[in-house]
Amino acid sequence: MIDLRYVKKLIEMIDESTVDSVEITSDKGMKIRISKSPQQRGAVQMAAPMAMPAMAPAAPAPRLSPAQGIAALGDGDVAPAAEPPKSTGLEVKSPMVGTYYKSPEPGAKAYVAVGDRVAKGQIVCIIEAMKIMNEIESEYSGVVREILVQDSQPVEYGQVLFKIDPNG
Repeated sequence: MIDLRYVKKLIEMIDESTVDSVEITSDKGMKIRISKSPQQRGAVQMAAPMAMPAMAPAAPAPRLSPAQGIAALGDGDVAPAAEPPKSTGLEVKSPMVGTYYKSPEPGAKAYVAVGDRVAKGQIVCIIEAMKIMNEIESEYSGVVREILVQDSQPVEYGQVLFKIDPNG
């Protein structure tokens, strides 16, 4: 006979862990297999896409004098797109997929802010991945010119987190 409390406890333990399946066979021939699919675990979290903030401000629209007006464009002509300004600086990228945190704990001072001088190897943020807090170190020395993510925002592998000016 199967002890249902034992099975319930196994299910709870699997649900709270990163293990996807477990199989137990007793010497009496009883076999219990419990598995969960990764899609089911993350279904609630993945159901609604998150809006990502714009990475760079939009270029202002060109000003036209009344003489130039919109009629200056012929039928079928398309106004040339304004090129975004080329941002210089060294990029600190996310080494993993996870959640970005600017400070070691909620309410604490941020590791870095725009204008701060950082040294190579200095901790600049934390990325939480699979409930593990990973301290991210700067690969460069210089001054932080841009922080391109917001606190508690999900980040992708290779996403630029910071821009650092080595000459600052």
